[in-house]
Amino acid sequence: MDFSHYPVMFFECIEGLDIKPNGIYVDCTAGGGGHSEGILKKIENGKLISIDQDDNALLACKNRFLQYGDKSILVKSNFSELGRVLDDLNIDHIDGVIMDLGVSSHQLDTPERGFSYNCDANLDMRMNPLSPLSAYDVVNTYSEYELKRIIREYGEEKFAHIIARNIVKEREIAPIKTTSELVEVIKKSIPVGAARKEAQHPAKRTFQAIRIEVNHELDVITPAIDAAISRLNAGGRIVIMTFHSLEDRIVKSSFNTYAQGCICPKDFPICVCGNKPKIKIINKKPITASQEELEKNSRSKCAKLRIAERL
Repeated sequence: MDFSHYPVMFFECIEGLDIKPNGIYVDCTAGGGGHSEGILKKIENGKLISIDQDDNALLACKNRFLQYGDKSILVKSNFSELGRVLDDLNIDHIDGVIMDLGVSSHQLDTPERGFSYNCDANLDMRMNPLSPLSAYDVVNTYSEYELKRIIREYGEEKFAHIIARNIVKEREIAPIKTTSELVEVIKKSIPVGAARKEAQHPAKRTFQAIRIEVNHELDVITPAIDAAISRLNAGGRIVIMTFHSLEDRIVKSSFNTYAQGCICPKDFPICVCGNKPKIKIINKKPITASQEELEKNSRSKCAKLRIAERL
């Protein structure tokens, strides 16, 4: 099995974690294991817990990490279950956590997974193949209103209403079964002039929206951040990489909330809430990929990296 994965902003992520040789670290989205292996090379008597819900990813990591022995622990789970994973391993506190929120290169490049608008395959898009909801279900069972909402909100697509309406019309004739069939509906829904002005594929935003809905991608971010920060030792780092504005807004908002001190009304003469900042934000503005990386890996173009440290 070929599970190649070019880790986006690899050096920035590893540097951002400020790894301690004897620390305990968690890679919440192991993928092909690029960031995980970078951590394993830095720790000596520490531990790395690598989490993923994709069996192919875990198998790839298992083979890749053989040389690191018991420093590596692989766990099949969603990163929203971070707290439970640590409890099961009898680990109370950790020294760092990384979350790469983008869909993995392997998933995009494996046509049968149904993530890509560039390959013909059955509509699927499940990061966990055992999940009950697939892209086929979303496309063929959601109401026109629900389709319009997710395409507009999760894809930020201004032609969401037309795309949703045409999906419903098309599936009344026959179910939309493949990525190519869905792409054709989307192309017909976007005015030619608007499509020509776009540098990206016309189906990109709609596919992103459906993928987010299938995998509940936005719903799990805040619980995962809450669990990570609650388990971090003082001085421990949380490093999160996002790939679209919806994810980045959630991360930024969560970090700002945890970095905030007193939350009393401004007209109170003294603080009575007792709220103290729990983290220090390391980079006020998100880190983006270097020009050199952009030239080597086009998938790094939308990546934004935010780093915070537990107080």
